[in-house]
Amino acid sequence: MKTDIVLAGVGGQGILSIATILGAAALDEGLHLKQAEVHGMSQRGGDVQSNLRISDRKIASDLIPFGSADLIVSLEPMEALRYLEYLSPEGWIVTNTTPFNNITDYPEMEEIMAELSRMPNVVAFDMDAMAKEVAGPRAANMVLLGACAPFVKGLEKEKIEDGIRKVFGRKGEAMVESNLRAFRAGWDSAANK
Repeated sequence: MKTDIVLAGVGGQGILSIATILGAAALDEGLHLKQAEVHGMSQRGGDVQSNLRISDRKIASDLIPFGSADLIVSLEPMEALRYLEYLSPEGWIVTNTTPFNNITDYPEMEEIMAELSRMPNVVAFDMDAMAKEVAGPRAANMVLLGACAPFVKGLEKEKIEDGIRKVFGRKGEAMVESNLRAFRAGWDSAANK
């Protein structure tokens, strides 16, 4: 069992929090874990990408080879497309459809959605709107985590929820519950795909 995940987004969106939660859940399950991060700019607006590899066997490298990622998980639709060369033929793309227009020549959303629609396995919806509805605008990353969680082999929903409790526990029960609501809403949106 293994799951190779490319996490992509823009600085400040919470992509690395997703990696931390999945990592905590994997380690609690006794699974092996390797992670590599690339930060474009440390402040909000730069490209952020993380390779996360989870397996029941030892992992030799923290980098995911081209054509072998099981998941591309992105809080920004153009960032999902940036890493298509990593996706395996059976892999899934799980992405927010809300753009983060941080460049002057940002492509038209129709072009981005047309490109995503050519892929065989895609979960794409407005995670920002869902987060605002169930938990608050800053919880879009937890909606994304919930939407990708059904495709992460070896990690049960409850174990990922425990990871959320570990990561956000020091911020209080209200913060934990808010993030769990967002996670569960994302899970419900993707679990039947």
